[in-house]
Amino acid sequence: MKAIILAAGKGTRMLPLTEKVPKVLIEINGKPFLYYLIRSLQKAGYNEFGIVVGYLKEKIQEFVDQYNLPAQLIEQKEQKGTGDALWQARHFVGTEDFLMLGGDNLWSIEDLKLISQEDEFNYICAVEAEHPEKYGVLLTDENNNYGNNSNNKDKNNNRYLSKILEKPKQPPTNLINTGLFKFKPEIFQALEQIKLSPRGEMELTDAVTLLAKENKVKVLKAQWWLDLGCLEDIPKVSRFLGEKWKD
Repeated sequence: MKAIILAAGKGTRMLPLTEKVPKVLIEINGKPFLYYLIRSLQKAGYNEFGIVVGYLKEKIQEFVDQYNLPAQLIEQKEQKGTGDALWQARHFVGTEDFLMLGGDNLWSIEDLKLISQEDEFNYICAVEAEHPEKYGVLLTDENNNYGNNSNNKDKNNNRYLSKILEKPKQPPTNLINTGLFKFKPEIFQALEQIKLSPRGEMELTDAVTLLAKENKVKVLKAQWWLDLGCLEDIPKVSRFLGEKWKD
């Protein structure tokens, strides 16, 4: 299964570190953060990568060349949202199921394996957060009266996604989107159907919600999730990898 890694952003919350390198290449314990993500994916069995790039794309090409990675760079020329970033990768993906994930996050190898299960559903990976109001909050058939499958669980205890609420002031649940998805090619049809958001972007979560209305998206709860979102996250990420990482 192919993996699409989103790495086009400018990383403004990481300034001044991102003046000369993209956020995904910030060094953690002597290696670019993207190294840890791709090694995790390789350990989980993924061996073909599409990296959506924009800001300082030449630096990511140098990284790919340095580590001799089986990766193709896909350019997002304008920052028009995560949906648009994924749209740029449609030809690379073709007609197969694929993984899509943010390049500034890490998940367990077990979860990266589990989410790739081959069935008729799309999957979104979630965790419970202390401050869900900072993220996209996930409503499922368990915590929302949406849909007709309120008692449905699969053999892995996964629930159906009902809706994604972006940074709600009063979150109805603490279950959040971690930015890891397994998609079927139908996601591209959903992207064609959505309207641009008020900020003029193609929002991936709108397309996912469209599929959720047809009971086509399940929620996988992650063992853990590591987010390199801002400068304050660096010590935590460094400490975690220092304790847990094995090449």
